[in-house]
Amino acid sequence: MASVKFVLRTQQQDKDGLCPLYIRLIQNRQTKFITTGIKVKPSQWDEENHRVRKSFKNSARTNAMLTKKLADAMGMIADTERKSKSATARQFKEAIKGKDSLLFFNYAEEKMKKLRPKYSVNTYNIYLSQLHKFKNFVKDNNLMFDDITVSILKDYILYAQNTLKNNKTSQKLSMTVLAVIFKHAIEEDLIPETLYPFRRLKMEIEPSKRLFLSEAQFEKLCNVKFNTTSTAELYRDLFMFSVSAGGLRFSDVITLTWDDYNEQELTIRKEVKKTGRVHSFKIGNTALKIINKYKRRNESKGNFIFPAIKQADFWDLSEAAKIAIIRSRNGLCGVHLRKIGKELKFPFSLTFHLSRHTFATMALNKGMRIEHVSKLLDHRDISTTQIYAKIVHEELNKAVDEFVI
Repeated sequence: MASVKFVLRTQQQDKDGLCPLYIRLIQNRQTKFITTGIKVKPSQWDEENHRVRKSFKNSARTNAMLTKKLADAMGMIADTERKSKSATARQFKEAIKGKDSLLFFNYAEEKMKKLRPKYSVNTYNIYLSQLHKFKNFVKDNNLMFDDITVSILKDYILYAQNTLKNNKTSQKLSMTVLAVIFKHAIEEDLIPETLYPFRRLKMEIEPSKRLFLSEAQFEKLCNVKFNTTSTAELYRDLFMFSVSAGGLRFSDVITLTWDDYNEQELTIRKEVKKTGRVHSFKIGNTALKIINKYKRRNESKGNFIFPAIKQADFWDLSEAAKIAIIRSRNGLCGVHLRKIGKELKFPFSLTFHLSRHTFATMALNKGMRIEHVSKLLDHRDISTTQIYAKIVHEELNKAVDEFVI
């Protein structure tokens, strides 16, 4: 026979000092919690007799209701056991509560479809991969929100650390994605706030090391010779263009059209995919040379500046189709840049995103004001840009230690 009792979850105390009261069900060492919908202050709960004290408003009526809930639960368990001698804790819970229509993965997948237009390609893919990783861990498509407890999350963190060899930053990212799904469900009043388990998780983050090309490495990249006009040359040029054009992201570079470019003012004006904000800025000399290099090919209004996207009807495609095309070009870009970086013996894997870091560190090294760098990067908060200022400061300290007597 399964064990059933009331449990006051004091660890989920809210700002008013109230704690949710649950029915705890244990079967074959599996534990499930079923909410009663009642919140009680610890001082108003009689743990020994499993009743609310007289100080609780309408205590007699509440105790009668709790007695009935417990009796109904035990009756449901007895009925379930008669049907199946090997019934699980989950089956008991579903018999008592009714099968919850809001399953975690069903909700998460539907929510991600709705949020897709708001996220960059990279962010969207990260969210999907993190949800897929968690699903592989729990191996349960019918996981409910209230099944995701602190205990399960701690086990998942250990799994990510020991089995997947994820570092602390990746572990933190896993929790962040799951927490975002919870917050959306809470905001939509689909689950109570008391189910949110992440407040009691303390996660450490390893200091991130932002990689970037030095001026000498960037010069090497610029001087790479290609036998013929090739795809590798195109993606090398896109990287260089980004460094000279305010660290413009990949999805924004390959979707640049001649409409976005003002030749008289040498400026780019474009709605940034990630933020949705219109970004306007002047490009540098390297970016100008690259634009002129591709100008001869097809400079009709509305056409792409760079011939990375071949679909003539790109803007007429669905959002999902456009994202898929950009993602495939991003993958191809990564393949070519890694190969070039390896040939140049760079001490790191060359990726397109390093162009953004390279622009920021070069600009700060050359004396550009941090406010201007922040504006060109289209950062919402200058504190994000200050990460690069710290890198420059560390590089300066290293130079002093190495060269100053």
